[in-house]
Amino acid sequence: MRKLTIDGFTISDDSDCFVIAEIGNNHQGELQKAKDLFKAAKECGVDAVKLQKRDNKSLFTRAAYNKPYDNESSFGVTYGEHREALEFGREEYLELKKYAQELGLIMFATAFDFNSADFLAELDMPAFKIASGDLKNTPLLKHIAKFGKPMIVSTGGGTMEDVQRAYDAIMPINPQLCLLQCTASYPAEPQDLNLRVITTYRECFSDIVVGLSDHENGIAMAVAAYVLGSRVVEQHFTLNHTWKGTDHAFSLEPIGMRKLVRDLRRVRVALGDGEKKIYPSELNPISKMGKKLVASRDLKAGHRLTESDIALKSPGDGLPPYELENVIGKVLKRDLQEDENVHLDDVE
Repeated sequence: MRKLTIDGFTISDDSDCFVIAEIGNNHQGELQKAKDLFKAAKECGVDAVKLQKRDNKSLFTRAAYNKPYDNESSFGVTYGEHREALEFGREEYLELKKYAQELGLIMFATAFDFNSADFLAELDMPAFKIASGDLKNTPLLKHIAKFGKPMIVSTGGGTMEDVQRAYDAIMPINPQLCLLQCTASYPAEPQDLNLRVITTYRECFSDIVVGLSDHENGIAMAVAAYVLGSRVVEQHFTLNHTWKGTDHAFSLEPIGMRKLVRDLRRVRVALGDGEKKIYPSELNPISKMGKKLVASRDLKAGHRLTESDIALKSPGDGLPPYELENVIGKVLKRDLQEDENVHLDDVE
């Protein structure tokens, strides 16, 4: 049975969906704004919040770091300045970790490089997220696997060969793995989501949990993914679509996240056990709408019944219509008045 436990939350085929609010850098580098996002996420009912950690100078080439970054989403003159403005350090992470614990939230982060992975490991993060851009980065995957913590790997922009390679790199070191189907476009169009890859992953990797990193503008696809077997969903989260930054436009606001969590909780219960049955809640409506066999006119004892002697009428609190053939041609043992119920023991 596939199973993954993150900080006490056990994820399996029988479990609720593990919902991650991807904060990313939507906090805009402000600690209080990050706390506000954590609190709002908790109120929406999510299970975890996730940040992103980069050691920018070791992550980017000098040219990329110093490249001019003059646009409406920029927090710096160069791309490096922009990224540094959004980065939290040790003190912020410690404070946010404590705050998440107070709220009853699981907090972890995406490690984009070796230094960031070590940074998060020193803070004893309960899990590690790997972004789609590092699906092919087997040295980083193996490095993080050695920490022995659950790993959630997004697979956007990759082929099945890339996914298999990542799986093969991680599993011998650390079998605590979850693969997320992901389309690395922001936002992702419905025709690019390819949710059936979830089924493919479940068939090819029968020993691990599978999920969805959802970049669509909406909440319906995560519910469909759950039906296909996804048990982890990651959704970007913001308090305001109009805030400065590239991710806010396709992130869910609290009203959307709240509905997403609600629907994911409902769908697990709604899937049921597959056994067709009658529920107590159905009895009155079905009786009201259903039909029964009644006399179509006054009939005398000794009369041999024909189809014209029987009517099918509501409510359905008598002999059901499928018994019609068992009374036609039979002789009445007693008088029946029009609309009176016909019973099997009324005929010989």
